[in-house]
Amino acid sequence: MSNPIKHIAVIRLSAMGDVAMTVPIILALIKQYPEIKVTVVSRIFFKPIFYNIPNVDFFSVHVHHKHKGLLGLFRLYKELKAIGVTDIADLHNVLRSKIIRTLFLLSGKKTAFTDKGRADKKTLTENKSKQIQPLKTMFERHAETFQRLGYAINLKKTSFMQKEDIPDTIIELIGGKQEQWIGIAPFAHYSTKTYPLDLMQHVIEKLSQKTTTKILLLGGGKYEKEKLNILAEGLSNVYNLAGIISFEKELHLISNLDVMVSMDSGNAHLAAMYGVKTITLWGATHPFAGFAPFNQPIENCLVSDREKYPFLPTSIYGNKKVKGYEDAMRTISPESIVSLVDKNLK
Repeated sequence: MSNPIKHIAVIRLSAMGDVAMTVPIILALIKQYPEIKVTVVSRIFFKPIFYNIPNVDFFSVHVHHKHKGLLGLFRLYKELKAIGVTDIADLHNVLRSKIIRTLFLLSGKKTAFTDKGRADKKTLTENKSKQIQPLKTMFERHAETFQRLGYAINLKKTSFMQKEDIPDTIIELIGGKQEQWIGIAPFAHYSTKTYPLDLMQHVIEKLSQKTTTKILLLGGGKYEKEKLNILAEGLSNVYNLAGIISFEKELHLISNLDVMVSMDSGNAHLAAMYGVKTITLWGATHPFAGFAPFNQPIENCLVSDREKYPFLPTSIYGNKKVKGYEDAMRTISPESIVSLVDKNLK
């Protein structure tokens, strides 16, 4: 008698970058274990990230109504159980996901969760001068979670999402892809991770002088759209796409970029999951914390000057401000960004 198909529920509810970071792990898992089925459990907005991955379904969680509170989480448990989930990989490890995996554990199912290494990260971000060393990456931590479920993943066998067709709506906006496309996502959730816009203006103006390129500005919300309009003003090969295309179409666009320039934010991880060359700019945070984009060389991570700002990194997520460190990202020169873009385009 053959063994029943293993059906793993992968829980990662937010944020966008963290959800995108699960993609390389899931791709490696299904490639190395094609006999299993995966259901990603996350918020509905992130569903397009997982389109077109074989053996992967998506289950939408509604934490503000249907799955709110203990009764809602119990309903979520029952719904996941009803679709035949046999294992839980909790890649979030917060109260909601802990409750779900505990219910499955009590019902006799196998569960595992990601150890986020909070103690090591706390040491890395202490407000004092220090020597720093790279911590385990989140990709390695997630791989360990699946190993505890019995699925050892070889991360050296890299897999990426396939490049998508360019939607007609994007071609109508910016034309076809006769030039090299540079994506620039200049915003992050926290100001400590956001490159100063006056310096980003210099970067964009310099890159726009290349007649063989198109520069595509990405963002969301009214504020970002207005700021990006200013950055694109008067530059014929610079396009502000914020608020114009859907998230799904934005993913199709990102998959066709030649280079992405991003903060330590979700757009970096969205680009990296397609294998796009990705340049990241780091302020209060640092790639050594384990959140550098997947399979990108460390040279593509431009960090603020630690000689001038020896306490860096001062935060894991950028939510902590340190007095006197407001201008740390100004130590990343526009020229260094342009030079690195040129190197990656070649």
